[in-house]
Amino acid sequence: MKLATTTGDFSAYTDSQTDALKHIRKAGFKYADYNFGTDHLRKNGIYSENYKEYCKSVVDAAKEIGITLIQSHSPMGKPFLDEDGSFLADTIRCVEACALMNIPHVVVHAGYAQDLTIEENFERNKQFFIPLLKEAEKYGINVLVENFNKMYKEGVYWVDNATDLRALIDYIDHPLFHAVWDTGHANLQEMPQRDELNILGKHIYALHIHDNLGIKDKHMIPFFGTMNMDDVMHGLKDIGYDGYFTFEVGRVLLSEEKRRIFDGENKLTKAPIEIQDAYETFLYNLGKTVLEKYNCFEE
Repeated sequence: MKLATTTGDFSAYTDSQTDALKHIRKAGFKYADYNFGTDHLRKNGIYSENYKEYCKSVVDAAKEIGITLIQSHSPMGKPFLDEDGSFLADTIRCVEACALMNIPHVVVHAGYAQDLTIEENFERNKQFFIPLLKEAEKYGINVLVENFNKMYKEGVYWVDNATDLRALIDYIDHPLFHAVWDTGHANLQEMPQRDELNILGKHIYALHIHDNLGIKDKHMIPFFGTMNMDDVMHGLKDIGYDGYFTFEVGRVLLSEEKRRIFDGENKLTKAPIEIQDAYETFLYNLGKTVLEKYNCFEE
């Protein structure tokens, strides 16, 4: 397996996704997940007026930096509440951008709403995903759906386990519709990840690797939480997974607005980017060690 991480790791430090790629490459990573959610939040990048030129600039920059974009993540939202179709249009833009940037996979969250049965949820999701998949057919882009984290709200169903995730994939039944397995979300469910991975098997096209304490979806670095990495690795070996081992830790340092106020000169309220760089290098070395222990690390 080859190591990858998300451009979201540096979203708090740079407005430029290509600058984020430079920091990721400096840490050792040669492969990256492009976070379209960052562009969506800032209304730039692929959501700018000249987005086609922007996509070409990212391709050129990635080549120069020496990094390959291997998957992506669409913006998060609530597709079942998309009355004007704008969220669907924004998500379709991700599919087109993947084609322009030679990215083979885009992760899209399934929808949910209050008081829907599983059957109703599946049908509403099918109505949302079919237009995306029609766009994906033009370019051969895989649309990947993930297992969610734990839902605490009464009366709301969403897909949070391998059995239901496979059932949704079977229900939509499209050759470009597959799964991404999120280890942090599975840890919140306290489920045996090896068993869950075996249920999905060949349907898993990508990974989101992160950890937590089993309480909140904190997206922590593995071993900082309660997830059992052996459980994950045995499952991946069982199913012959040979895709990318992609971290989805994102920002590991607490944002400055949550830090206590000091009435004086502040040089360290926001952790310097040098500290984030050090964490990024640590993350790469951690991932390399994990894969080497199971004899599956690839450059």
